Amino acid sequence: MSAQEEPTEVDRYSLVMEWSEEDGLYVVTVPELPGCRTHGRTQVEAVEMGRDAIDTWLSAHRAWGRPIPAPHLFVERVREEDAADAARGRIAAAARVQPAPV
Repeated sequence: MSAQEEPTEVDRYSLVMEWSEEDGLYVVTVPELPGCRTHGRTQVEAVEMGRDAIDTWLSAHRAWGRPIPAPHLFVERVREEDAADAARGRIAAAARVQPAPV
């Protein structure tokens, strides 16, 4: 997405990326969408897979007539321990969320 393009619905959802030492992969979770998880061998691949997972999750839930949770906005770090882990590369980010402005 270029700086001039409007974000798509998929772009409005959060991606939380963590390195899995056990699997040797970046694991991506979408906090707003229960059960929406994927992974990638690189950070770029993990983000691409995350965007695809969001799109698939939204499409499936619409087809099933299920509610779609609103995107959230990350506003601040939750705990100092999480920030320390992020600095050591254990997690990509940790934050508290609030509903994004509509």
